[in-house]
Amino acid sequence: MRKKEALLIIDMLNDFVQKGAPLEVPSTRSIISSIQKEVKTARSKGRSVIYICDYHKKKDPEFNKMGWPAHAVKGSKGAEIVKELKPHKGDYIIRKSTYSGFYKTRLDALLRKLKIKNLRFTGCVTNICILYTASDAVLRGYDVTVKKNCVAGLSPQTHRFSLLQMKDVLGVHVV
Repeated sequence: MRKKEALLIIDMLNDFVQKGAPLEVPSTRSIISSIQKEVKTARSKGRSVIYICDYHKKKDPEFNKMGWPAHAVKGSKGAEIVKELKPHKGDYIIRKSTYSGFYKTRLDALLRKLKIKNLRFTGCVTNICILYTASDAVLRGYDVTVKKNCVAGLSPQTHRFSLLQMKDVLGVHVV
């Protein structure tokens, strides 16, 4: 019997997707329609749809320590999921304050409660939040698939490198 699968949509937030946003990743706009198809398929098959969202305090140490501009600040328009991918009733939202969707969040507990073992990743950024969340998922025993037409990187080079790392080092299914 196939184990239950969930669709993860990572950081498809205004502050990453919109033109001129603080951490704009232009290639995110080109993956929205592919993610919409994944969402439609997941919902039609009764799979859980889980949004993993950056969510920071106004003076989050990450902004200074890592050199990122302020982004996805609690209560801001930039912290909202883009309108094209708005959650539906019954979807889950997990807020995170760093790269991994597992670090100090309720993601693992939610997945275990839902008896999910297979995770299908979409979103951004391939070489940061996708990579680190995938690593943590694999280390926790989840089977991970990354849809390469549904993830976006900061550059083509880091995008390709991260997909290779996930495939060759972590055993992630890159399709």
